[in-house]
Amino acid sequence: MDDDSRVARWEQRTEIPLFMASLVFTAAYATRVLAVGLPSGWRDLCAFAMLTLWVVFAADYAVRWRLGGQRFLRFAASHFLHTVVVVLPLLRPLRIVPLYDVIQRRQGEPRLSLHARVMSYASLSTLLLGFSGALAVYQCERGAPGATMRTFGDAVWWAASTLSTVGYGDITPVTALGRVIATGMMVCGLALLGAVTGSFSSWLMQTFSREGDRKGPPGR
Repeated sequence: MDDDSRVARWEQRTEIPLFMASLVFTAAYATRVLAVGLPSGWRDLCAFAMLTLWVVFAADYAVRWRLGGQRFLRFAASHFLHTVVVVLPLLRPLRIVPLYDVIQRRQGEPRLSLHARVMSYASLSTLLLGFSGALAVYQCERGAPGATMRTFGDAVWWAASTLSTVGYGDITPVTALGRVIATGMMVCGLALLGAVTGSFSSWLMQTFSREGDRKGPPGR
């Protein structure tokens, strides 16, 4: 119980600063990928910022592990999202769910219903994942032999069609790493789409059920 409270206190103190740091990391990465004519000094500064922030994320992960008092493998398995964002810090903004929970613990009860929160989380996560995935795939595909993804606009279009599970096939990754990233985005797209549709369906059923209860049984 004491470990849980220590972890909770750590999250309350660090979740918002770390989320802001993750946005800075994403901005630095986007600058390196998109600003082709950027002077080498600025590119080095972006790389230094990314490395520094990755060290911060890794330190946060180590502190959470020590406060949790678990074996490392058990901690990594039970905190899967923490582990993923340390390995792939570009996905750190996806931790918007615990960020919202920390803010609500400071301000009181949540203002949104469970269904609205799930749909909001999934929508924001889709936008962040789509932007991050488009950046990563564009970096892999740019200049590759036979690549159909020639601009960042092509990458955004591809990310939108992939996450929405439409998959037109007009733009496809040709590099090995690009296809690995595409596979991950397909899986995430299915999960996020399922979360939104399932939550929306559940909300509709509860709404119709409440309306039926108000009307009462039909008269004879």
